[in-house]
Amino acid sequence: MKELIKTKGVKVAAKEVDVVTTGTFGAMCSSGAFLNFGHSDPPIKIERLTINGVEAYHGGAAVDCYIGATKMDPNRPFEYGGGHVIEDLVSGKEVEVEARGYGTDCYPRKYIKTEVTIHDLNQAILCNPRNCYQRYNAATNGRNEVIYTYMGKLLPNYGNASYAGAGCLNPLTNDPDYETIGVGTRIFLGGGIGYVIGEGTQHDPKNGFGTLMVKGDLKQMSPKLLKGASFTRYGTTLYVGVGIPIPILNEGLARKTGITDDEIEINLLDYGIPKMERPVLKKVKYSELKSGKIELNEKEIPAAPLSSLKKAREITYILKKWIEKGEFFLTAPVERLPKDTVFKPMKMTRGVPLARFIMEEAVTCKVYENIKDVAKKIVEKEVNHIIIVDEENRIVGLVTSFDITKAVAEGAKTLPEIMVKQVITTLPDESIYSCARKLEKHKISALPVIDANGKVLGMVTSERISALIGKGENIEG
Repeated sequence: MKELIKTKGVKVAAKEVDVVTTGTFGAMCSSGAFLNFGHSDPPIKIERLTINGVEAYHGGAAVDCYIGATKMDPNRPFEYGGGHVIEDLVSGKEVEVEARGYGTDCYPRKYIKTEVTIHDLNQAILCNPRNCYQRYNAATNGRNEVIYTYMGKLLPNYGNASYAGAGCLNPLTNDPDYETIGVGTRIFLGGGIGYVIGEGTQHDPKNGFGTLMVKGDLKQMSPKLLKGASFTRYGTTLYVGVGIPIPILNEGLARKTGITDDEIEINLLDYGIPKMERPVLKKVKYSELKSGKIELNEKEIPAAPLSSLKKAREITYILKKWIEKGEFFLTAPVERLPKDTVFKPMKMTRGVPLARFIMEEAVTCKVYENIKDVAKKIVEKEVNHIIIVDEENRIVGLVTSFDITKAVAEGAKTLPEIMVKQVITTLPDESIYSCARKLEKHKISALPVIDANGKVLGMVTSERISALIGKGENIEG
């Protein structure tokens, strides 16, 4: 379609093309499946259950459950989760079901352990509350440490960038006004046939972040297009293949489906800022991202996709063949998706303590100062950490009372011999939840608070955070 519009124009393209097939294959965490096991004899009303060690949700009828893609096996965290269970089921593998009930007059059984395959289930329905984002933000990391996110591993100091989605192949990107995609639209889902059942959660069409809620029969699907996955130190998910045919009903749809990667611009966000509102570093086009590198701060950094563009193209070809062979029929939506909803943040009824409000005065020294003088400061100021700064008060290192003791024992003469140069720091507007996580992650007891230029503003200590916990602040959230 893109080439046809380029060579012959929109009017000709609208006359000559009946349908444009779109596709995407990426991590869709808001995925899961409803399963019905049938009744055992004697029967059980399930209260809690696991499948291959992964907890599934039971809050419905006796032997129904919902297993979510991101729920992890506590014995294999970050390795195996609900997405893997779904893939195992679709692959025809046997999974272990262990369930407990409380026993009733009609459901007397309290425990059952058994093995089943997808063929033993009455229903296995993939039901994904939020799939197929209209567009995504790209991610990079401005911190001085590696971070692990749902956008993958992000290297320190803007060392790389990652992005999601298939760009000009994305279904909702090709029908941004939802003229043909709505409730009841038949779609390609995980290698089988599925349906759009409504707008997805966090549907935000006003800002170009529309989403879809979809369902389909898991028994029809393929493990090649429905794959469990693990993101290092983040969690588990499910990669889902989605394809949507867009009938060219008018010249407007022809023009929209002719969109190119050079016309799709998204935000590059700094995921190193642990807040909901992350700073936009720049706008970047999909064509630039797909080239494998982008420019940031006058430097080229590598850019890698989290989605599979190869699989996305395969999906568009498979869907095209199905339509040509008469194996897939297009449907008109019975209801349009809303275009006026707004995605709201969580209502917060309690304030979040920030580093700036709990930081203490930082004790500093210069790198050329004598170790003995630094030791005196530690004693006089009754602190355990001394931040080493340059002439403009920018952080260059840190020493602890232990470092000083060790230096004396080992005969070290200068601060550069003993100081920590790669110091873990925090920003004044970071929450204490973020501070506590850094302290725990790096097994340290204090964080220098610095501004954007590296100038020292203060110090947050584990003792101060512990004091807040003592006053009732729940840092586990």
